[in-house]
Amino acid sequence: MGQLTIWTNALLNERAASHLREACQAHRLILASPPPDVLSKGAPDLALQEAQVAFGQPDPDLLTANPDLRWVHLSSAGYARYDTAALRSRVEEGGLLVTNSSWVFAEPCAQHALAFILAHSRQLHAAYEVQRTDRSWPHVALRARCHLLENQVILLAGFGSIGARLAELLAPFHARVLGLRRRKQSLPQVELIDETQLPEALAAADHVVNILPENGSTPGFFGAARFNLFKPGACYYSIGRGATTDQQALADALSAGRLAGAYLDVTDPEPLPPDHPLWFAPRCYITPHSSGGHANEPERMVEHFLRNLRRFEQGQPLEGLLLQP
Repeated sequence: MGQLTIWTNALLNERAASHLREACQAHRLILASPPPDVLSKGAPDLALQEAQVAFGQPDPDLLTANPDLRWVHLSSAGYARYDTAALRSRVEEGGLLVTNSSWVFAEPCAQHALAFILAHSRQLHAAYEVQRTDRSWPHVALRARCHLLENQVILLAGFGSIGARLAELLAPFHARVLGLRRRKQSLPQVELIDETQLPEALAAADHVVNILPENGSTPGFFGAARFNLFKPGACYYSIGRGATTDQQALADALSAGRLAGAYLDVTDPEPLPPDHPLWFAPRCYITPHSSGGHANEPERMVEHFLRNLRRFEQGQPLEGLLLQP
């Protein structure tokens, strides 16, 4: 393969950018202005029209206007803004490959979800509330509310790279782990289910972890009807995309006491307005879409892109392929 023109607006620190420049010396590298964060779309940049490879958060409209573009590598795990009929058509015709950075974010997101689950099971939030307020010593009541994960049922709704890694992290706790996935396959220590089995799983689950992507079938996936199927006292966690949760239905379920708690890293909209009801919902704990973040994120993002670039140069299958027929 000859020299490629690689365009990038990925949000990188100097160390990561230097590594990218050094590793791409055989190619022409165009460094465009990055968006403010990894979740935002970059500004339109006409230099993108010169590229065979795009890395970052390119403007979707400019992607379809470039007939020479052969591969788009997104710097995010999410890809809703790129799931368009025009881009799907290019992919299906065999003229374009689209990949994402799920590998980069699977580990931190899985660890974040595990932290949520353990914080709830060990009642860390309740202990902190005592410290923050009356500083009493309710050890008897607090000990009685703590749980072990052993033999509890944990449902992972959306079993992709994050779910698979979370299942690995949960293995030492000896919980029963269920994974909701369209395509079943045999996996160690995980019972994969499809949507027809979801009502039964929700009735049995002590913890429901929503890792669903945002696509045409997932907005409001967890709404009133499904929250009503939850086992009384179950806990709900959301680290995928905020639009997959009906937030009013969640607030109602919390207010009614049906759920023991909700832990959210994603909301709709983001940022969540300061006066939004979820901030005040009982037993609702929110982190600001920080689950994927980690100190060496830019370096790992470049590492993942370069690993795929080597595959692309050698005509090998890429990691994280999207929009496939």
